[in-house]
Amino acid sequence: MKAISAKPLSKPSSGLHHCVARQVEAISYGIIHHAVNIKEIIATIKQMQADGVIGEYAIGGAVAATFYLVEPDTTKDIDIFVSMNPAPGQSVVSPQQIFSWLRAQGYQIDAQGCVRIADWPVQFLPPSTPLVEEALQGAIERDVEGMPVRVFTLEHLAAIALEVGRPKDKTRLVRFLESKEFNEALFSEILERNELLERWAKFKKQMLD
Repeated sequence: MKAISAKPLSKPSSGLHHCVARQVEAISYGIIHHAVNIKEIIATIKQMQADGVIGEYAIGGAVAATFYLVEPDTTKDIDIFVSMNPAPGQSVVSPQQIFSWLRAQGYQIDAQGCVRIADWPVQFLPPSTPLVEEALQGAIERDVEGMPVRVFTLEHLAAIALEVGRPKDKTRLVRFLESKEFNEALFSEILERNELLERWAKFKKQMLD
């Protein structure tokens, strides 16, 4: 893959998020510092799976990006994408079954659907687009303090950043492209499957040419 030179980028806006602001203390390649007690979070997820509340899971968003970027991103919560199972006797899935399970374990849910686990705001999110569903199913395992953790691939994170298209997503996408781990051929296949090639061409013209 040839070197990518990006146009100067304006600093992305730092609007308030609906969860309590925190700084991710992380370094590249998936080592998360003590500020995030990832083991407690993953243990909670594993128990939810064992109890049949959720199916597969994967970490996405800014926290997933820290597994690939040398300079850690900042974030205000952890996004856990999950496939949800219908409650007994129902055919439609609902996040309420997740909330009910969490409350039964003593966790508190705020008005925006965030739960604090290990003193960190966590959001459990169903896939919102076919691309995010594909990212969830294609997630890979990374090791964090001896525990395997499922995270979105670098190429799926890049494609999602392109699909969402906010200024901060465009900034992050440029950084993804510069990663030594980035697989351009795999990225192109993801874009083609999700009909994002036209958007990618516009992005390259705007940000990279």
